[in-house]
Amino acid sequence: MSEITHKILLVDDEPDILDFLSYNLKKEGYTVFTANNGVEAIEKAKKELPHLIVLDIMMPEMDGIETCRQIREISALDNSVITFLTARNEEYTQISGFDVGADDFITKPIKPRVFLSRVKALLRRYKSDKPVASVIVDLGDIKIDNEKHMVYKNGLAIELPKRNSTC
Repeated sequence: MSEITHKILLVDDEPDILDFLSYNLKKEGYTVFTANNGVEAIEKAKKELPHLIVLDIMMPEMDGIETCRQIREISALDNSVITFLTARNEEYTQISGFDVGADDFITKPIKPRVFLSRVKALLRRYKSDKPVASVIVDLGDIKIDNEKHMVYKNGLAIELPKRNSTC
């Protein structure tokens, strides 16, 4: 059985940071997706169902706090671990982040080896506490998860009637 390649979504409005972090993560064998703002992040998260989402807080269009809150409302992303990577380290900012569903906070500037160690630690949490869903059918915007007995369209769960035992 092959090792699962973890998918990571990086969200930051600074292209240099995205390039730098992407390069280091890809070098470690991770599959990396990027977004420049919260709106784009939500769309990519629904499509890619990342294991880990790394969010900046201060971004145009939608800040990281609101992005995290909206991601936590998408059932297909329940298992995703979310961490903030931000220059803001005030107590109220961290409390706001945790209140909307963040799992961790990493402050900038960050050294690459420290960042990679934090990512590995967060993915261990995902692996042990939140098992990877077994998607048996992936038809682009439709995904069927046989372990959870759920169907998702564009990242949103679709309620289906229980099987009628009289049929």
